[in-house]
Amino acid sequence: MSGAMALQGVRILDFSWFAAGPQATKILGAHGAEVLRVESQAMIDSLRFAPPLAPGESVNSGYWFANINAHKRSIALNMNRPEGQDLARRLAAISDIVFNNFGAHVMEKWGMGYEDLIRVKPDIIVVEMPMYGKTGPRKNYDGFGNGVFSLAGLCYLTTYPDVPPIGTPINYPDHSSNPYHAAIAMLSALHYRHLTGKGQYVDISQVESTASVLDCAILEYTANGHIPQAQGNRSPYAVPYGTYRCMGEDRWCAIAVTCDEEWAAFCRVVDHPEWAGDPRFASLEGRLRHVEELDQLVEGWTRARAPEEVMHTLQQAGVPAGVVQSSADLLADPQLQARGFYTRLDHPEIGAHYYEGPSGLLSWTPGRITQRGPLLGEHNDYVFRELLGLPEEVINTYIIDGVIY
Repeated sequence: MSGAMALQGVRILDFSWFAAGPQATKILGAHGAEVLRVESQAMIDSLRFAPPLAPGESVNSGYWFANINAHKRSIALNMNRPEGQDLARRLAAISDIVFNNFGAHVMEKWGMGYEDLIRVKPDIIVVEMPMYGKTGPRKNYDGFGNGVFSLAGLCYLTTYPDVPPIGTPINYPDHSSNPYHAAIAMLSALHYRHLTGKGQYVDISQVESTASVLDCAILEYTANGHIPQAQGNRSPYAVPYGTYRCMGEDRWCAIAVTCDEEWAAFCRVVDHPEWAGDPRFASLEGRLRHVEELDQLVEGWTRARAPEEVMHTLQQAGVPAGVVQSSADLLADPQLQARGFYTRLDHPEIGAHYYEGPSGLLSWTPGRITQRGPLLGEHNDYVFRELLGLPEEVINTYIIDGVIY
């Protein structure tokens, strides 16, 4: 294991906001990339005001913002001013990647489109992730995570039969497919440039990225003409499958029996071998037909046990199972602790709190979170004075004129 970071020396000029975009650049930042987060008091990222919040009304009091923007340097640059746009182009000229998740033509409006940027840095990598991408009949549609979730079909497929689509409490695409697809796109473009010396333009449609997690739903319609129906917590490929109530207040365990071998093991460890021989449950098809009866039997066993006991008992028998965890459970999870997933760092306005680490660790350069989330404009001096070499009087003039703001 080396002390070096895999992406040391890579610089990202990050215009992204809220969750899906900043999550992507956090991944690269945790592996050593220098991420310059462009913000402004003229257009403050609304995630800064999303709870949980530390006491007070400061733009720096949002824990969620701090967590998602760990390992980044914040500059306050007013992109509505021509001077701000000029400074942004100068920063692009010394960066490897320019990244955003704005609507389709925001960057062009600022003179920061791909064609503009290759004139200042021919091998620049530009990655954008508007809702519907930059081409096609819906390219000018703007939206948010819950809209992406609905338009991609997840909202419908994850509801219960005969219940209107209700979605999930959190915007699932912002924390799953979209940031990880964007992170992989940036890594792939860096690899391509390393091999060829050429930059790339990458256009990620957030709706299409989200639709990719629909399993076979799209193929089921395009190939078979069948419209998949909402199934709630159930699966057409596994049964028992779902979250089952356990002993205690609001305690649950997720269980997924994916084959006949797992079903036999399940029946054995729950001390009901007769279920395996029951004609109703002898095959996947039979278990699916009698799923409601089976779920009642399974929950009769789980309700008498703590979810941790259910999980360990089934896992030891080779049956997939996992406790539905609260935040406190996650912090105490022995697997996450062993991997050093959470790092406690001190923040000048929020205080000491935990940051989520990278979801994957590399063997030689594992990656880690060692820098807290930034205050708004905290790194103005470093970026404008050290990186761009601006004289102090020029910086002061920009501050007075509301360019660095």
